[in-house]
Amino acid sequence: MLTWGVPAQAARPAAHQTPEQRAVDYLAREVPRWSKENHCFSCHNNGDGARALYAAAQRGYKVPAESLRDTSRWLLEPANWDTNRGNPAFSDKKLARLQFAASLAQACDSGLIRGRQALLDAAQSLVPWQEADGSWQIDTGVAVGSPVTWGATLATYMARRTLEKADGTRFADAIARANTWFRRTTPQSILDAAATLLALSSEARSSEALTSIGPPGVEPAKAQCLDLILRAQNSDGGWGPRLHAPSEPFDTAVVLLALREVNDSGRTSNPITRGRGYLIAVQQPSGGWPETTRPPGAQSYAQHISTSGWATLALVLTNPER
Repeated sequence: MLTWGVPAQAARPAAHQTPEQRAVDYLAREVPRWSKENHCFSCHNNGDGARALYAAAQRGYKVPAESLRDTSRWLLEPANWDTNRGNPAFSDKKLARLQFAASLAQACDSGLIRGRQALLDAAQSLVPWQEADGSWQIDTGVAVGSPVTWGATLATYMARRTLEKADGTRFADAIARANTWFRRTTPQSILDAAATLLALSSEARSSEALTSIGPPGVEPAKAQCLDLILRAQNSDGGWGPRLHAPSEPFDTAVVLLALREVNDSGRTSNPITRGRGYLIAVQQPSGGWPETTRPPGAQSYAQHISTSGWATLALVLTNPER
């Protein structure tokens, strides 16, 4: 991961474009730019940014094939991910592998990549990184994860999701240990609560599909996370990293993705609508979003692209018209 200043974007959207398509168009320009200019692949462009494009294409948005061609070729070679050229001062092989694997899982899910063996190999490579307690730990250097670094709770959810997409039976033990960690963990931030809610909602659905009842302890934990999230929504419709903290696009995006998974429209419909309103209000003319950084107010191309990727994903997946 390399950190740059965010380049000025002069392009303005056509008046008829939806916020979602504006965001997709922006990422379609930016995602391939990094590898062309730097001759390497990145967590932000080819991880978070590309993952949003794969999901958008799956939902019927216009995504030019050339915007993902180089990324798709790279993702199909998990054996080469650790040899990726980059600046060691800003590189984390574990984080990069988690992000590329998540992007590959989304690409396979969307049908844009037919790489089941590559996905299995990528998923298998994540297992040695799992801690004894069932989590995947990311050293962010700060208490709350960022758009690029994710943080331990979001990283654990994304890793578990990759294993499920690859082969839930083959990786059942690692998935079960991650599920146990989520049921026992206490969220330390709104981001943690959202990632935990994503994980618990997914576990509950999988369990109910097999047994018609959810796993013990999941519903109370889900309720606690949901209550915290609903209390933390700000007057502008967004969420910050903690209760009463100013709204940030990244935290809002992950919360929206979590609320989407909750089967309680009576409690989540209005918060989702207001959260979407916040993201649309702070979307930049270029189609991207101001980067969420820890601490806030810094400039970073990596965080900008990852923030834009997460925000795009949230708008695309919560669009009531799709």
